[in-house]
Amino acid sequence: MVKKIRQHMPKLAMYGLGLVGAAIYFIGTATSFSLWLLGIMKALIRPVFLVYGLLRYLGM
Repeated sequence: MVKKIRQHMPKLAMYGLGLVGAAIYFIGTATSFSLWLLGIMKALIRPVFLVYGLLRYLGM
């Protein structure tokens, strides 16, 4: 069980960094409350595609 968790940690760390970076960008550019909420939703979804593409490129 411990080995499986350790194998997934680099992927989770990359997703977490992508999530934080996207949140900072999208929330920082929001000019209203509705755009702020949209920024949070985008920050949750966009890193999924980024990390998927990166891991696919790296062959993991």
